[in-house]
Amino acid sequence: MKRKKKKATTLDAVKAMRKGGREAEMDIFGPGFHSFNRVHQSKKTYTRKAKHKKNADQDS
Repeated sequence: MKRKKKKATTLDAVKAMRKGGREAEMDIFGPGFHSFNRVHQSKKTYTRKAKHKKNADQDS
């Protein structure tokens, strides 16, 4: 009994492109999750970092 050959569809092409994209991303960024979009932080949000203080160069 002969088996029918499966034709490549556009869905298969999309799946292949997604898989290739994921593999390329893993090569660039390494394994694990990497966020690309961050939530916008308000200017009024308190932070202790010197680079965010108004007079960062004058630490007195």
